[in-house]
Amino acid sequence: MPELPDIVAYLRALEPRILNQPIIDIRLSSPFLLRSVNPPLSEAEGRKVINLRRLGKRIVFGLEDELFLVIHLMIAGRFHWKEKPPKPNKLTLASFVFPSGTLTLTEAGSKKRASMYFVRGEGSLAAHDPGGLEVLEADLESFKTQLTAENHTLKRSLTDPHFFSGIGNAYSDEILHAAGLSPLKLTRRLDDSEIQHLFEATMTTLRFWMDKLCDEAKQNFPEKVTAFRPEMAVHGRYGKPCPKCGGPVQRIVYAANEANYCPACQTGGKLLADRAMSRLLGADWPRTLEELEQRRSG
Repeated sequence: MPELPDIVAYLRALEPRILNQPIIDIRLSSPFLLRSVNPPLSEAEGRKVINLRRLGKRIVFGLEDELFLVIHLMIAGRFHWKEKPPKPNKLTLASFVFPSGTLTLTEAGSKKRASMYFVRGEGSLAAHDPGGLEVLEADLESFKTQLTAENHTLKRSLTDPHFFSGIGNAYSDEILHAAGLSPLKLTRRLDDSEIQHLFEATMTTLRFWMDKLCDEAKQNFPEKVTAFRPEMAVHGRYGKPCPKCGGPVQRIVYAANEANYCPACQTGGKLLADRAMSRLLGADWPRTLEELEQRRSG
């Protein structure tokens, strides 16, 4: 799922292409995309895009007359920019035609989760804001207050849009690795030093990736946004060497997601067990990398 750095990169790439440009036409290819009925989508046609903004993991096109297109890409939604209108295919959800080109929204997979709302007024737009803290605009104290408001695992707290804005599965892995903290450590068991390290790691990680992706977006439109990047330390790198210590990156799987981490750098060498594996293996679950290697070699 595109997260804060990816969304900001999309916005930077869209600014020179559609800002202050009128929407000539919106062509819906999927009846599942548009989730609102009032005002009618036809009111967007002919109006200029006068501002672009991020609302959590949502992209907002601010149009004239306080009208807003709110697009949530979810897991597999992606934008594509073509100077000439492309022919829709089975992945196409919608096409936004501008004088300078066409912005296409696609979604891979059979589950259509991406959504678009067309709303009028700042009040209606605010209803789509999950309300999470904007970390890059926060100080340490507000970060600590938000983090410890409830007692959850770090992985859950960082990825909950009601706690923190724009952070998802990929960048939470990178943040926790940079901070040297276990994804399963509880927020209220962190001491002040750990909270400060986490705050600094969050700021540094998000800024690094935001700057990197925005620089890339200046050259070419970000056609292939992905959560897995070769430069990442642990996310999507299960079994590969940790860039800090060289040990193999491990993972815990839950629902449709997974958390990637380095035992040596984040958990004192202990292997974390997800609930399914814990129930299945019980006492046979290896507790350390050494035990895991022994079992594999045996």
